[in-house]
Amino acid sequence: MSAVLSATSAVDLAAVKTRQQAAWSTGNYAVVGTTLQIVGEALCEALDLRSGSKVLDVAAGNGNATLAAARRFCDVTSTDYVGSLLDSGRARAEAEGHAVTFQEADAESLPFPDASFDAVMSTFGVMFTPDQEKAASELVRVCKPGGRIGLANWTPESFIGQLFKTIGKYIPPAPGVKSPALWGTNARLEALFGETAKKIRTVSREFTFRYRSPAHWIEVFRTYYGPMNKTYGALDAAKQAAFTQDVKALMERGNRSGDGTLVLPSEYLEVVIERR
Repeated sequence: MSAVLSATSAVDLAAVKTRQQAAWSTGNYAVVGTTLQIVGEALCEALDLRSGSKVLDVAAGNGNATLAAARRFCDVTSTDYVGSLLDSGRARAEAEGHAVTFQEADAESLPFPDASFDAVMSTFGVMFTPDQEKAASELVRVCKPGGRIGLANWTPESFIGQLFKTIGKYIPPAPGVKSPALWGTNARLEALFGETAKKIRTVSREFTFRYRSPAHWIEVFRTYYGPMNKTYGALDAAKQAAFTQDVKALMERGNRSGDGTLVLPSEYLEVVIERR
């Protein structure tokens, strides 16, 4: 019986991954992702990267952390399971004159030998994998002993954490799949990495969304951000309107602009894990 349950669970996770890949391939995440560049820069500083280090960026999107590491003269490999995002990252790297390796790869099954990299990192990427334990084990496996793993993960209480909770009211998540926002908690990080880490250091930081207005943010995310695009596409007109109002209410609680524009902080956990 346990073998049957295990097989069923594996099939379910594979189906979830297929749906997620379709969602992140929808729209154009690069339009949103580029605004997050400062997070990649901060993470590379937190990792204290050194020139010549071999660095892997996992679920790299359009390459924010990739470019930040390349600007520090590291030997960077950038991976994602959405090829169009890697194409965007490649164009950005070429425009800046960086020699970066881009390779399609699944964060839960990285195509690299054990202990291949001095540093492994992911900004708002690996946290969305359906099999969290497998993804964490892969980050550890490809990182050299004594190396570092750097993560930027939205917290459950953050604007983005609450946004996904709001989405879940309209499109319930698959049964048995853990919330991505758990990666933004110390308890979950300890469960995932505690046995293989010499030290786990976390710092609460904020990324601030700056848009023309709350309506502008919704327009951009509805058009280009896969999960939002898919949510709107799955709802009828009445539910779309209700969802929009819920998102606007969430934004109004955090918007600190005072002038009609959007200045909306969203908390994330900056994580540096020293591997045993």
